Amino acid sequence: MGGASEDDNAMRWFLERADGGDILVFRTSGSDGYNSYLFSDLGVTVNSVETIVCHNSSASSDPYVLQRIQQAEAVFFAGGDQWDYISFWRNTPFNAALNTAITQRSIVIGGTSAGMAIQGQYYFSAQNGTVTSAAALNNPFSNLVTVDSAPFLANAALTGTITDSHFDNPDRKGRMTTFLARILTDNGVQAKGIACDEYTAVCIDELGSARVFGGYPDYDDNAYFIQTNCELEIFAPENCTSNNPLNWNLGGEALKVYRIKGNDSGTNSFDLNSWQSGSGGTWLNWSVNSGSFSEQPGDAINCSSVGLADSNETTSEPFPNPSSDIVRLALRDAAAEVFKSEIINASGQSVDTQIIKEGNQIRIDVSHLPVGVYQLSVITSGNLRIKKRIVRM
Repeated sequence: MGGASEDDNAMRWFLERADGGDILVFRTSGSDGYNSYLFSDLGVTVNSVETIVCHNSSASSDPYVLQRIQQAEAVFFAGGDQWDYISFWRNTPFNAALNTAITQRSIVIGGTSAGMAIQGQYYFSAQNGTVTSAAALNNPFSNLVTVDSAPFLANAALTGTITDSHFDNPDRKGRMTTFLARILTDNGVQAKGIACDEYTAVCIDELGSARVFGGYPDYDDNAYFIQTNCELEIFAPENCTSNNPLNWNLGGEALKVYRIKGNDSGTNSFDLNSWQSGSGGTWLNWSVNSGSFSEQPGDAINCSSVGLADSNETTSEPFPNPSSDIVRLALRDAAAEVFKSEIINASGQSVDTQIIKEGNQIRIDVSHLPVGVYQLSVITSGNLRIKKRIVRM
């Protein structure tokens, strides 16, 4: 949730996913204002609501706190200072207990403002304070641009993703673009972004469908789903260096963005499995020219438009994906011959790796590749052209 007042319908959705269980709210300042709101004001029956305010890092190993995490069906992070959250809890027993609850018990997890900013695999830590779009665009390596990827929350739906809140107040489109440019430049990863205006929420279910709640049409409440343009063979920034303005233009189409206006029923959505299809939204192109951000109307993204067809009818999806060693791709036609295959890194360069056809499978060795996102390009007999995204973890 993007900050300011909570969207009641999104919070009802959150409580309903907890299935009548125990709700736990964490914050590092403030008091227990969420308790009555979540327990009685929204009309959803739950067993309990408890707020724990952690004033310092000692709470990260407090037995009572750890016990309450183990018993919770839902955890919600309030607003505040995300560096407090990260510095108090990252790599602590608190962190381990929370990730166990997420991965083994499938608890519901959410947050607003700073509580949203910590949800992705990548996150703006605000370790040195906040940063404006103007400052980030004019020097993407400013000490204020603290984009981190040290393991924190184990949200599978947000693997390879960074989130941002208060997107309309102030305008944070430029800094999100800078965050994505830094992730690509530093890690070779084509990360994605999810951002919310204030009063707007994105609710992601277990199938990867992201519904957007807000006050549209009475209010201009938006959520943004942002990604590097997979249609481009070269997609890295033209210039992302220290003490120089960011230049990520690529013909005005460096980033593809799906903008959804949130309504009270959350009927508009985006598919986080494909990152190509949604309902009720509008496609935009984002770019940066010498530190100047630009947003223009765009066409729907088509990740097969570079000439390599992503054919779900003739191949499986890569598995396991992400992987640290071997990725496989099953061909429907075991007799198909592989004429050409290659792995392409985030800078559009072919990298050496072992790609072998074994029966009806293609076997790809990624064990020696740096952590990041790659494109697998395969051409088989019958002029079948396959393009798949592979993540080396």
